[in-house]
Amino acid sequence: MYRRVNSSRFIVLTTAGIVVVMMAFTWVMYGMAQKVFILTDVMIEMNENFVTMTSDIHGMSTTMQSMDTNIADMGGNIKDMTKNIGKMNTSLVTMQDDVGAMARSMPEMTAAVKGMSANMGRLTYDVNRASYAFTQPMSYMWGNGFPF
Repeated sequence: MYRRVNSSRFIVLTTAGIVVVMMAFTWVMYGMAQKVFILTDVMIEMNENFVTMTSDIHGMSTTMQSMDTNIADMGGNIKDMTKNIGKMNTSLVTMQDDVGAMARSMPEMTAAVKGMSANMGRLTYDVNRASYAFTQPMSYMWGNGFPF
């Protein structure tokens, strides 16, 4: 039995078996190393994407703060606009009352203007007669029972 274990054929076959097993093991380890290399590249790229995403989120946060400030300003402007519209509404109500009063006063004013016009006609007639009397003093003497 000692002779068989030490025989060159057994040693060659055993060595060849070990070499074949080591080749298979090396081939498996090489494949695993390739997968680890790919996984490492993916993790590095993912890290770069996380850095970019973090930077973008920071930029979005700054933009959101600006937007929040703008919305608050817009709310104040709308509040002021609401006050101004309320004042304008009050002014329109006052103006409507004034226009109503003016509309009610218009017939009276028209009647007053009509009366003024009639009085102006009489005044014109009287001034005409007085002018005639001053320019023609002899007209008092003949033909008129009354000077005017």
